[in-house]
Amino acid sequence: MDPQKQRAFGVFKPIGHIVASFPNSNLAQQGKNELEVLGIASADIHSYTDTEMLAQIDADLDRASPLAGVGQELNLIKAHRVLAEHGYHWLVIRVIDDSQARLIAGKLCTSGAERAQLYGRFMIEELISHPTDLPQVKDSPDSGLDALTPSGTEEERALIRPKGGQ
Repeated sequence: MDPQKQRAFGVFKPIGHIVASFPNSNLAQQGKNELEVLGIASADIHSYTDTEMLAQIDADLDRASPLAGVGQELNLIKAHRVLAEHGYHWLVIRVIDDSQARLIAGKLCTSGAERAQLYGRFMIEELISHPTDLPQVKDSPDSGLDALTPSGTEEERALIRPKGGQ
């Protein structure tokens, strides 16, 4: 996957992919191993460390078009930036359809993923639910960052689980 081709208005938007966040590298590796057991080709699984994600997000924020604020992509990358600052790692997985996406999300959840977001052309869908989650609603850029993904506010930073090791 060429991250430069997976952009909308200068911001990372991997349509047809799941973006999954893990509290540390060990859990991300465990998730990757589970996906390989499912038969997902290694070419369809891309790993990002916390440092790599920070660099990508900072570059995106520098070049984002004003139109990037129309959807939730800009809010999500800002929320992802906060997670990366706390040591989170990511897997970005190409999926064939919604059925495969749900199967993959189930595996990722049992492997320790906190979030798995399916990037569609018009909507970004959260695939992992937690007992304390609110129902997913249509987001507006005016509403700020994704309510289910910790953002940069002090109150929301307190909700992020501590870094679980490298």
